[in-house]
Amino acid sequence: MTPEQRLADAFVALAGGTANSSSDGPGPLSVLAHRAPALLGTHAATVVFAPEGYDAAHVTGSNPQVSLLEHEAVGWREGPGHDCRQAGTGPRTPAALDSGPARRRWPHYTPRALKLGYTHVVALPLRGHSGTSGALILLSCTRHAFSPATLELGRSLADFTAVVLEHAREADRSRTLTAQLEQALTSRVVIEQAKGVLATLRAVSLDEAFDLLRKHARSRQRPLKDVARDVVEGRAASDLTRPTP
Repeated sequence: MTPEQRLADAFVALAGGTANSSSDGPGPLSVLAHRAPALLGTHAATVVFAPEGYDAAHVTGSNPQVSLLEHEAVGWREGPGHDCRQAGTGPRTPAALDSGPARRRWPHYTPRALKLGYTHVVALPLRGHSGTSGALILLSCTRHAFSPATLELGRSLADFTAVVLEHAREADRSRTLTAQLEQALTSRVVIEQAKGVLATLRAVSLDEAFDLLRKHARSRQRPLKDVARDVVEGRAASDLTRPTP
């Protein structure tokens, strides 16, 4: 397979990566983390996904060691991924981990990364239409792994992944809203049916029937729709359905 074919295959996998994952997208994140090193000529990669509203960041890496490193970095609130997510869409510059500035800036992250054999790192933001939702962190054992062309391609992969995840979340929210609306409509229909049944049984108006339903539900601390369904299905308590003397 040519480099162009591998790249095209990666974009296809990212676009369809939610098939075997939750709607929030660990599938695309895993695709990005595992394919980025070969596509970009680096030794390892991790991805941190933490959009606004998430209780915890999702982390995945090209190998277990870098996954653990980035999990710990999230807890330490340091490292290139953390800084990238805090800075948003600003330009990223590769950092030498064996330098004094890196050791001072990331006192926990730097020695752990060096122990794993990585000497250089760069973090690229996952930028969607609504802002930065995470970071792609590339690690290398050599000084010259991050050419301008490599960084540009990395940015494209990261941004594409962010848009895919954003669309997946929007679709999930739309499905949730549709389900909520359908449930509300179904409940309303059942309540209206119960009002009609109760109005006939008790020889009262529809408004009075609704008041009876509501009082019965409150007194027994039950949802109104459940009491209404019992009335419609003939399972309601007799003190609710028996005719008024």
